[in-house]
Amino acid sequence: MDRAPVRVLITSPLEAEFVGRIAAVDSRLDVVYPSDLIPVMRYPADHAAPNPQDPEEAAAWRSLLDTAEVLFDFGPRPLWGELTALPHLRWIQATSAGVGQFATRIGLGGSPIMVTTASGVHARPLAEFTLMAMLMFGKGAFGMLADQRAHRWARFAGEDLAGKVVGIVGVGRIGSEVARVARGLDAYVVGTVRSVGARTAEELHLDRLVPMADLDGLLGELDFLVLSCPHTPETEGLINADRLARLGSRAVLINLARGAIVDEPALIAALQAGKLAGAALDVAAQEPPAPDNPLWDMPNVLISPHSASTTKSENGKITELFCDNLRRYLEGQPLRNVLNYTLLY
Repeated sequence: MDRAPVRVLITSPLEAEFVGRIAAVDSRLDVVYPSDLIPVMRYPADHAAPNPQDPEEAAAWRSLLDTAEVLFDFGPRPLWGELTALPHLRWIQATSAGVGQFATRIGLGGSPIMVTTASGVHARPLAEFTLMAMLMFGKGAFGMLADQRAHRWARFAGEDLAGKVVGIVGVGRIGSEVARVARGLDAYVVGTVRSVGARTAEELHLDRLVPMADLDGLLGELDFLVLSCPHTPETEGLINADRLARLGSRAVLINLARGAIVDEPALIAALQAGKLAGAALDVAAQEPPAPDNPLWDMPNVLISPHSASTTKSENGKITELFCDNLRRYLEGQPLRNVLNYTLLY
């Protein structure tokens, strides 16, 4: 007896070209893209979740979700808490890498529904953002821009990135790519991981690899601290007042991870007191930060609206990953990037 087609429901904005690529993977797929229910794409790679306000819209989504075996993204915001009750749902392909805390929060943790992440898709854009931030601080870009606005011509001396010490907390795909590009500018790169042994420093593009337990001793060496670790109970509040003090006044903090990794009031205090050279933040404790958050107006802080990973090529890369996973799913093979509900990555 032939198996019924696998219904794949795409629940966030996606270009028609990529919807077509997904549908072309296999004739055993029934791919649904309800364009009348999905928000209009505001910018390339916008993955806004539908937020139906109309009861008829919500009912239409419920009807579609009830028939879906596979979801591309997590579906409408008001219905996230109902995902585990869907009769046919087996697998959700996320469009982000760091979805562990989110998946747990909406009740998927420990459920039989498999989540696969977009791990690896955003490594290069985030590495390029890190490189931009390091160059901006090293070459005095903030001062140059201020002088330009003031029509002021004041010569100064910048710094070379060669020989600077970059520390990376969490050397997964993102951290490894950050290390590779930083070493391309002859920086010295040290990475920390939960446990040393599975991979070597050379494999991760590092000059040195140390366990997370040695983080405190490492901080005083650093010119740049790059956070690319997942948000877990172990990493929440990891960069606290004590660790910020250990960094020293020459260091710059670059957060690619999640706002909860850093004690934000302690970060603000360290910046205000001149105990830290600056910060480049793609994430914040509250997104967006409150209008009166001091970080907005600090001359040595770069704020990105959680967009450092978002590029025009993103949807093509996520589609490629999803298509590969769909082939594996149909053939009963292990999928790539399966979220571990215990580790949260």
